[in-house]
Amino acid sequence: MIDIPRIRFAQLPTPIERMPRLSAALGGPNLWIKRDDQTGLAMGGNKTRKLEFLIAEAQAHGAHTLITAGAVQSNHCRQTAAAAAQHGFKCILVLSGYPPKEISGNLLLDHMLGAQIVWTSRSERDHTLQKAFNEAWSAGKRPYLIPYGGSSPTGAAGYAHAVAELLQQCVTQQEIPMPDWIVFATSSGGTQAGLTVGAKAFQYPGKILGISIDEKAEALKARVADLATQTADLIRFPASFSPEDILVNEDYLGDGYGIMSSVEVEAIKLFASHEGILLDPVYTGRSAGGMLDMIRKNVFPTGSHVLFWHTGGSPALFAEQYRSAFV
Repeated sequence: MIDIPRIRFAQLPTPIERMPRLSAALGGPNLWIKRDDQTGLAMGGNKTRKLEFLIAEAQAHGAHTLITAGAVQSNHCRQTAAAAAQHGFKCILVLSGYPPKEISGNLLLDHMLGAQIVWTSRSERDHTLQKAFNEAWSAGKRPYLIPYGGSSPTGAAGYAHAVAELLQQCVTQQEIPMPDWIVFATSSGGTQAGLTVGAKAFQYPGKILGISIDEKAEALKARVADLATQTADLIRFPASFSPEDILVNEDYLGDGYGIMSSVEVEAIKLFASHEGILLDPVYTGRSAGGMLDMIRKNVFPTGSHVLFWHTGGSPALFAEQYRSAFV
């Protein structure tokens, strides 16, 4: 395994904390949380780890402009805009949807961070993204295209390294046990691909379970396996992966991406009221809600250690379409 170019600006290692009150309320496993909502970079999140490698690659390519895409309340876009501001890039964000009457949540931060917003429909997003790239190139802005969620082999490498960080914490901090399960939100696949590679490279003995946010398990497992194989190749780790190597739960897709239901609302309220931890309504709310349901169904053995990997996103709590659920 080789080191690839990286610019260190994340606040690492992120803490691992026990959740005793939530564990007691639910019964069953012992719950822990890894706080990647505290990675820094405009209110934190999992994209910080990916962007350390993506920004290094953009600089190596001589880029002047970062271009990426996402939904209106995209955490990835917010953190990309922050990384661009921090490292002297222009930033163009292609957002799916319509300009809201009230600018709030992540979108408000996108504007504050100086990003140029290009609006498009979900069906036209890929076309609009490529058009924005071509126009920036023709204008001499030297663009660097970051895929959805930062989920390229370069971005996923951030989470291969994150496994080493986790295992080191378990060794050096005696109060932190080796988790039997790692549970987290999975969508574009980069976080899960990186964790999958890191688990094999650093011999993590437990299970890695992604709770799907917006896609059926079969397609997501295939994409994660392919991306994990490409990531392993990038860092020169001799491994390949198949969909059978990837654990994904698709039971909590609800009515679709970004549509909050009682699953997310309950999880957000329980984490806040029992542990003082803020989740988000799209990713961590849904994945934590799925984990809570699995605990009640006795999926995780009593007394086992389950680590919820918090991937950030709390600015979306303040978005107009979500906040009314909590007042």
